[in-house]
Amino acid sequence: MIPYKHEPFTDFSQEANYNAYVEALNKVEGYLGQDYPLIIGGERITTEDKIVSYNPAKKTEVIGRVSKASKDLAEKAMQAADETFKTWKKVDPAIRADVLFKAAAIIRRRKHEFSALLTKEAG
Repeated sequence: MIPYKHEPFTDFSQEANYNAYVEALNKVEGYLGQDYPLIIGGERITTEDKIVSYNPAKKTEVIGRVSKASKDLAEKAMQAADETFKTWKKVDPAIRADVLFKAAAIIRRRKHEFSALLTKEAG
């Protein structure tokens, strides 16, 4: 297993890093303002009531609208998580770790895109 280490900061004085970030900003602007469902037990659930995320630096820019869970939907999500954990906890730790390593690799590969989204959401 590879020992844990923090992801190094990105040096934006390097033109390639700067350009990759600007490209990511353009990419995320192409999918801002979408509606996002809840996902409970693999089921996509869209509700009429939404939580709207705005760019605080540009209050007319909608980052996205997320379906808002009711108390019943929150309970359903907790039950689904509890049920899933019954089998997930029996999965070999090496396999569970591999899932996390793969997720980290995806995030690392898309770091500029995620950074651009964070910039938009936090202003």
